[in-house]
Amino acid sequence: MSQKKNDAICSMDENFAQWYTDVCKKAELMDYSSIKGFIIYRPYGYAIWENIQNELDHKFKETGHENVYMPLLIPSGLLQKEADHVEGFAPECAVVTKGGLEELEESCVIRPTSETLFCEHYSKIVKSYRDLPKKYNQWCSVVRWEKTTRPFLRGSEFLWQEGHTIHATELEAREETLQMLNIYRETCKNLLAIPMVTGLKTEKEKFAGAEETYTIEALMHDGKALQSGTSHYFGQGFAKAFDMKFLNPSNQLEYVYQTSWGVSTRLIGAIIMVHGDNNGLILPPRVAPIQVMIIPVRSQVEGVLEKSREVEMQLRKAGIRVSLDDSDKTPGWKFSEAEMKGIPLRLEIGPKDIEHNSCVLAKRNDGTKLTLTLDESLSTNVQEQLDKIHEEMYERAKEHLKKHTTRVHSKDEFVDALENVGGFVQAPWCGDEACEQKIKEETTATTRCITEEQPGAEETCICCNKKAKHVVNFAKAY
Repeated sequence: MSQKKNDAICSMDENFAQWYTDVCKKAELMDYSSIKGFIIYRPYGYAIWENIQNELDHKFKETGHENVYMPLLIPSGLLQKEADHVEGFAPECAVVTKGGLEELEESCVIRPTSETLFCEHYSKIVKSYRDLPKKYNQWCSVVRWEKTTRPFLRGSEFLWQEGHTIHATELEAREETLQMLNIYRETCKNLLAIPMVTGLKTEKEKFAGAEETYTIEALMHDGKALQSGTSHYFGQGFAKAFDMKFLNPSNQLEYVYQTSWGVSTRLIGAIIMVHGDNNGLILPPRVAPIQVMIIPVRSQVEGVLEKSREVEMQLRKAGIRVSLDDSDKTPGWKFSEAEMKGIPLRLEIGPKDIEHNSCVLAKRNDGTKLTLTLDESLSTNVQEQLDKIHEEMYERAKEHLKKHTTRVHSKDEFVDALENVGGFVQAPWCGDEACEQKIKEETTATTRCITEEQPGAEETCICCNKKAKHVVNFAKAY
């Protein structure tokens, strides 16, 4: 592939933040509205979200979850019921104080998340162990009034799913928490071609109101981490605040055990920053709205458009998402647009190709081209290439993650790895929040998650030199 800079976008090596914004706009994923942080999801960007949504929705239903929809507004008094929860979200809440021309008796919060609504509902409908478990999910938007916004990554409004489940036992709730974390991790691998680092959040970084928060973390091209999804074990904290009780088989009242889990359109941001290049977006085939773009070359020549349409129908019948660009734009312009939009395969057909009963297939991820025969094997060969592209993209991202994960044992090593290698720096930590905060203040790196590795017997915290309790993934993050 020609590595010339696409004039429409900034170079990712010169200004990664500007490159990201350019790709969001030029690939027609989104546009800005007149209110900061509230973006317009354009059809191409929304189609990516729909493909993510469809895959996850299928996985949720396979594991016994049902979709529901909760109201947009939460009475302020309801949100106040769980102290840690409201404290965590209060700075981001958008509040409604008027209905029509009249002041409301009680102000309402536009949902930043829906734990309290689910809790109120569950407290009404669950009476007995026979009513459990309740495994609900909703697809919706939420509002968090962010000071700094960036398309898909941090918005004042964003699209997501939020699962909320309640169970009769602690074991069942904990199993649910880890099951959903695994679904997220596997979906990111198999659909988005993104390897994820997973683990437990520290007390400081966990979700407001949770006992434990597990996370999936992706590594971007610029060496920064992106929290891409979370799964929370709530224990009985919300249950006690909202009086969610049930009669057990011994006819005694117990509090339920609760979980919550979610991913958002932030995953689109991850796709852009993990896979993109200086020519624009590169989409993994399984999530791409268009997997193959057919571009007729010299379409004015008799037979070229007809053959192109014939190929389009053949691929469509095979279940491949295909589009034919039969506009009057030049082939070069069409090639550039297909590159910018990250379409995995470009299929070129011209008069000479038809003479040889063949077509040219160009791969977006590495620019290589191959010639395929125009016969009944075409759709099978195209699908094989799509699968190959997915694996190549995953392995490339996996290698980038491996190359930018460094295990260190001292503060000097930590600072050196953070500045000169980037990515995840795995370091021993005492478990003290004061050290966690000091590291953040001095380096801007935050704890992303606790690793499964246990620190060596002689290892000490990189901040205070006390005995280490954990090995933690630190990184600069979005």
